[in-house]
Amino acid sequence: MRFMKKLALTAAAVLMVAGAAEAADKIRIGTEGAYPPFNSLTKDGKLVGFDIDIANALCAEMKVECEFVVQDWDGMIPALMANKFDAVIASMSITEERLKKIDFSEKYYNTPPAIAVPKDSDMKDASPASLKGKMIGAQSSTTHSEYAEKKLEGIELKLYPTPDEYKLDLESGRIDGAVEDIVVLDEWVKSDKGACCKILAPLTPDPKINGAGAGVAVRKGETELANKFSAAIKAIRANGVYKEINDKYFEFDVYGGE
Repeated sequence: MRFMKKLALTAAAVLMVAGAAEAADKIRIGTEGAYPPFNSLTKDGKLVGFDIDIANALCAEMKVECEFVVQDWDGMIPALMANKFDAVIASMSITEERLKKIDFSEKYYNTPPAIAVPKDSDMKDASPASLKGKMIGAQSSTTHSEYAEKKLEGIELKLYPTPDEYKLDLESGRIDGAVEDIVVLDEWVKSDKGACCKILAPLTPDPKINGAGAGVAVRKGETELANKFSAAIKAIRANGVYKEINDKYFEFDVYGGE
């Protein structure tokens, strides 16, 4: 009986080790799937975009499997903290405010914000005089909404759960402009859906608001995992994989300087 009990305990231990090894070979990645060209869902539900390709490249460099979990943006940090996934690769900016709750790898890209407006807009620039009384849209819980609130004087700010919703309001004339990453806006205004609009002006980033670029987010204290992602980012920058992915989506280096 004791021998059988010992065998059972040994088998359980083996299963636990095997389970841990399997977990170590897979990293669950949270992403939004609603932020093209960085991350979006195709009609058949496939995740595509710069973030997704970068995530797969980082996992390959780290010799682990990426398992993607689609998560609404507003719940991204709570879901990470609740262990719904192990890391976030969803164009999440590294900011002082977020660093109070979670940790980050080094950046994997850094691009400035901009304002998009209808082509017939009477707005000439992003000056307070031009913006006064204008209704400006932005996605909630983003550095762009915070930038609009704190840096764009005289505006009325309207917040949206996803970029698709403010784009619809901008197309229909319900708002006067929108603040977003310049790359996201540039792709949109060049498409048929964004033919209504143009980029009014790039905006000067505020490091306290916009942070140091987009990084891989992990739970607070998981420094080892953050460092592994940082090392993988450096590796794919050095071996040319980053450039291949970059050139698939953009005509310039979105990394944003060294």
